[in-house]
Amino acid sequence: MKLLIASDLHGSARYCRALLETFRREQADRLVLLGDLLYHGPRNPLPEEYDTQAVTAMLNTLAEHILCVRGNCDSEVDQMVLSFPVLADYAYLSAAGADLFATHGHLYGPEQLPPLRAGEHLLCGHIHLPVRRQIGQVTYLNPGSLALPKEGTPHSCMTLENGVFTWLDVVTGQPFQPLG
Repeated sequence: MKLLIASDLHGSARYCRALLETFRREQADRLVLLGDLLYHGPRNPLPEEYDTQAVTAMLNTLAEHILCVRGNCDSEVDQMVLSFPVLADYAYLSAAGADLFATHGHLYGPEQLPPLRAGEHLLCGHIHLPVRRQIGQVTYLNPGSLALPKEGTPHSCMTLENGVFTWLDVVTGQPFQPLG
């Protein structure tokens, strides 16, 4: 099984298309979304090609492949238009060779760790930076932001296959190393 993991789309039709192209190119089995799908929020600028209706339509075409957790910009009205569950604060997954606690990062994160066992992985979005960092016996992983990356990092996501995480630039399709 191969997972494609992404976060912080913030209503960008441009980067939603890039995400779906990456999903197909990588031949992933599941798309794990770590929240902030449709809205940009009051602290963020409008992303390129901001079009929540187009993003909704594109994501709904892959509904049976999507596993999603709620971000701080997601709400009940989003659930009314999306064809897959989006309101869970977290999900625990054992897939593709890893045990994963998936959450957006505003409730649980590297500063507020959920109860995890040694060797498990904490997946978060929220900070818009691609990160891989060891916190005690837990590995913290962030795919970065699809639409609004920070600190000059690429528009990004990551894959998980056979226990190996790989960060990808969704514009070039090339792998890169996350921040440590």
